[in-house]
Amino acid sequence: MILAGQAHDFASEFGSDHLARRAALDGMARPLPPYRPWLDRLTDFDPRRVLFAHDCAVWEPSDG
Repeated sequence: MILAGQAHDFASEFGSDHLARRAALDGMARPLPPYRPWLDRLTDFDPRRVLFAHDCAVWEPSDG
């Protein structure tokens, strides 16, 4: 579990960055939205749940 705190205020922001990162790593065609470079470090922890400072939503990875 990661407490994202101020890294991402909302689950939707994290989800958007996470999808952009995945697309970039999968070699998807450009243009892709930019994502924060430190997201690589967060995802290295392979979180099962991510909590946020200003959002009651919880991000969980899709296993698909």
